[in-house]
Amino acid sequence: MTENNVKFVVRDLDFYYGHFKALSDISLDIREREITALIGPSGCGKSTFLRCLNRMNDPIPDARLEGQVLLEGEDINHPEVDVVDLRRRVGMVFQKPNPFPQSVYDNVAFGPRVLGMVDGKADLEAIVERSLKRAVLWDEVAGNLRGNALGLSLGEQQRLCIARVLAVEPDVILMDEPCSALDPVATLRIEDLMRQLKEHYTIVIVTHNMQQAARVSDRTGLFWLGELIEFGETSRIFTRPKESRTEDYITGRMG
Repeated sequence: MTENNVKFVVRDLDFYYGHFKALSDISLDIREREITALIGPSGCGKSTFLRCLNRMNDPIPDARLEGQVLLEGEDINHPEVDVVDLRRRVGMVFQKPNPFPQSVYDNVAFGPRVLGMVDGKADLEAIVERSLKRAVLWDEVAGNLRGNALGLSLGEQQRLCIARVLAVEPDVILMDEPCSALDPVATLRIEDLMRQLKEHYTIVIVTHNMQQAARVSDRTGLFWLGELIEFGETSRIFTRPKESRTEDYITGRMG
C-alpha cells in the first residue's frame, strides 16, 4: 500500500434524524495513515458524520443515511456487513474518558477476549503490553496493571481508552473531541500520541480547537449547518482558504 491510499470514500452522503436533515451532500476522501480533522461550530454535524464512519448512529430511532460510505472499496452500509467487525476495524475514542470500572489490564484485554483474538494467557499479556506501549501508557501503569483504571488521571484514562481500541487491531481510529476534558499538558501528550499513531493507523478527529487541528492534522474539513464547506490540506485551509466562510470561521468573525 502506498501512503497516499484512500481509506474511506464518502459520496453524496445525506443523514436524517427523522425528518431533520443533519448532513447534506457530503463527499470527501479520507486518506490512509493521515490525520483528518473536522472543525466547525457546535451542532454543525461533525460528530454525526464521524459516527457514520462506523455506524454508531444505527441504534438511533428513525435515523437514516443515504449515499455511500466505502471502506477500502466496500460499502459499510450493505446489509451483509458485520457491524461488530466494522467497529473493530474502525474504533472510537469518545469526548470523555470512559474506562470500565475494572483493572487497567482487564480494560485493555476486554476486546481481544470478547472477540476471541487470543491464544492463551501469554498471548493476551503480549497484546496488553503492546497496546499500552503504543498508547504511551506502559511506563506509568506497568507496575500496577491490576489497579483500578478509575484511579488514573483523566489524561491517563484517555490514553487507556486509546490502548483499549488499539488492542483489537483497528485500521481506523475515530476521535470525538478526545482532549476536551483534559488539561493542556495532557492534551499535548494526546496530540504527540496521535502523531505517533498515524504511522500505523488512519485517524479522524472532531475538534473545536482550531489550533489543535492546525497542529496535528494533515487535512481539515469545515462543517457548517450540516454541509462540508471546504476540505483540503490543513496548511492551505488555515492560510489560503477558498471559501469566505472558512476564513471567517478560522479568524473568529463567524461561529
